[in-house]
Amino acid sequence: MTRDWRISTVTDVARARIAVARLAEAHGVPTVERVRLATALSGHLRQCLTKGGTWVVSLEGPESSSGAPALHAVVTPSPDAPVAGRAPWTVTVPCTEPGHAVGADAVAADPASLSEALLGADEDAALVLDKLAEQEELVAFHREELHQTNQGVVALHAELDAAGRAQQEAFAAERRAREEAEKARRRLTFLADASAVLTASLNHDEIVRRLPELLVPRYAGGVDVWLFDDEDDPRVPSDRPNVAVRAARTGRPQYAADHPGGMPGVDDRPPSALDSGRPLLCVPLSARRTPLGVLTLSSPGERWDPDDAVMLIELARRTGIALDNARRFEHNRDIAETLQRALLTELPTTPGLSLAARYLPATYGLNIGGDWYDAFRQRDGSLITVIGDVTGHGLHAAVMMSQLRTALRAYAVDGGGPGRLLTRLHGYLRHLQPDLFATAVIARFHPDEHTLTWAAAGHPPPVLRLPDGRVRVLDAKPGAMLGIPLQQDIADHTEHLEPGSTLALYTDGLVERRAAGIDPGIERLATALGAYGSADLDADLEESADRILHPLLSDSERDDDVCLLLCHLHR
Repeated sequence: MTRDWRISTVTDVARARIAVARLAEAHGVPTVERVRLATALSGHLRQCLTKGGTWVVSLEGPESSSGAPALHAVVTPSPDAPVAGRAPWTVTVPCTEPGHAVGADAVAADPASLSEALLGADEDAALVLDKLAEQEELVAFHREELHQTNQGVVALHAELDAAGRAQQEAFAAERRAREEAEKARRRLTFLADASAVLTASLNHDEIVRRLPELLVPRYAGGVDVWLFDDEDDPRVPSDRPNVAVRAARTGRPQYAADHPGGMPGVDDRPPSALDSGRPLLCVPLSARRTPLGVLTLSSPGERWDPDDAVMLIELARRTGIALDNARRFEHNRDIAETLQRALLTELPTTPGLSLAARYLPATYGLNIGGDWYDAFRQRDGSLITVIGDVTGHGLHAAVMMSQLRTALRAYAVDGGGPGRLLTRLHGYLRHLQPDLFATAVIARFHPDEHTLTWAAAGHPPPVLRLPDGRVRVLDAKPGAMLGIPLQQDIADHTEHLEPGSTLALYTDGLVERRAAGIDPGIERLATALGAYGSADLDADLEESADRILHPLLSDSERDDDVCLLLCHLHR
């Protein structure tokens, strides 16, 4: 379909506009598109009239090669127009609604027809306005919805920002908490390790020496330990900071500096005149409510951390306890060692027989135990030698050892061989000291008869060196340990002695080592004893005893007492 209209006047424009609108309605062009087509066509034709001449309006369609129906309005100038040859103006609208017949062939120019056409155009405009109102309502709805969405987005961003800040604060707080926990862990670890070091020693000089090694330079720039018991020692400086004297008098920690320390439980004081450039922390050392001294620390930096100060005060408290334990231990050790050495017998002098004894206390523990030796004559002229070991250490072991020595001498007055004496000692322990156990070896010499009678009860066997240098271990069946809940009758054993023979009695501390046992130690003793000739033993048995001990005690640390008794029969 193609329709043409020639346009030269406004009336022609009106008729063409009305015709195009009716044809568009007839071919199913939607109202909005129809109004858009008529409005665009009217506006263009108004511009054409201003240019003058005759113009041709063509309406083509609705057939389309693409399959989608549409109307095409084309405006071209006539050949006689002043702007002839100008490119045509074209507008296209789709036909998407069902069409209906409309008389559009002839449009009258009378007022009634034009008015009717104008009313029709107003109806289309009203429909467009209704559509526009709907669109405006839809736009307003979407605008409000977008506004609400924007508000929600803004609120969400605010919440996310707040959550981000809260998360950062939480991370920072967690990091600070971890750092504080790590510092607390390091302090507790240091306190535990330092306490183990201080309490491992029972020597107060060693404890004082270890303090600077533990504290400098991590927690202190310098360490001074003022012990009240050392006031008379000329090596100890007599000038003390005033703050240390105040700590000794008040029993409270004192802090001396030109600024407050802010440390809990510590009194702030002016800087010390002796060391005004560095802060000083003075902590009393005490134990069992007894003042022992003052620990003075100079600051490792500008000041101490309050938590470090609390840890140092606790370390000072533990140091005081360790010093008190060491002083008490040393006091008891001196008493026990004095008692034991007083109880050790002075060896008798016997023609034809030399005796040499050595006693060495343990280097660990209380340094005193139940090892003992004795030698005395019987009524028949024989010589009794004995070496024994009471279980345990300390004052109790030393006292029990003295009781056994006294009981043995009392039983020996009545006579009897070594086995009989050990049997009676066993009964004594079972009935009078049921919680005490001991081991012992008793050897009886008959110098005139050149015989040796011996018996053992749970003790390492005697070692006999023959004149020709051969060494025998007298390991005949011994009795059980003295004091165990067992009835026993300990037997005697007899050996013939030739002049130049040497008998070694000893305790297990000489030969026993935890890592190797006792048998290798007995072999080492036999080797050491066999390395000396009879002439050397005849000449100086005391020196020989020291030379025999030396290779057997190569390790300087001993956890048990050592006792050795040598009996040498002259040639």
